[in-house]
Amino acid sequence: MTAESGRRAALRPESDRRAAEILDRIRAVPEGFVRTYGDVSPGAPRLAGAVLSANEDLDLPWYRIVRADGSLAKGRRQRRLLLAEGVPFRGERVDMKVARVPW
Repeated sequence: MTAESGRRAALRPESDRRAAEILDRIRAVPEGFVRTYGDVSPGAPRLAGAVLSANEDLDLPWYRIVRADGSLAKGRRQRRLLLAEGVPFRGERVDMKVARVPW
């Protein structure tokens, strides 16, 4: 699945329920912690990315979702927002052992 086809899938009516579940999981990530794309969309991490890219809710804490290795999809802007919440880093990546929310 490409990012574009995932984005289209996330916007189809039959995907509304799944997209809503992903958005609810993102909203549940507490300040100062992160989850991975796979955590919020088990088995379909690219769908989580597609849902995030199609989302227009300015209050959604999108920056708390990171790659499984702790790297950031949105670079400096995302890092700045995470640091402001006290998320720990090891070099350029989030320290996943400390910052990842256990389910």
